[in-house]
Amino acid sequence: MPAPLAADPASADTALTGGLLASLLPDLSVGAVLGFATGYALKKLGRVVLLLVGLLFIALQVLSWFDLVTVHWTRVQALSEPWLRQGSEQGAAWLSRLLTANLPFAGAFTAALLVGLRARG
Repeated sequence: MPAPLAADPASADTALTGGLLASLLPDLSVGAVLGFATGYALKKLGRVVLLLVGLLFIALQVLSWFDLVTVHWTRVQALSEPWLRQGSEQGAAWLSRLLTANLPFAGAFTAALLVGLRARG
């Protein structure tokens, strides 16, 4: 009786890399690069926006100190609270839908986006 043929590990490797994995790698790598770049850019943009808001607050306080303007902070709070509440509830979902619309590599993009947001620099 002839010995059973052993599966060749090299042929399994080539079948995997030549098939499904090879077809997915370009999408995954493009999605990862674009996701990381977007996350890093959002992080930097967020810092710039926070810097501008802080500078605006300082400018308003200086003008208020010299009695050039009067700021009604309770009115500012009443006007901004609904926007901030709505943004916190729906903002992340809207941004996620916007950034991943029509992307075949949304999973890799989203994972790399989170890595980009956490990146140092």
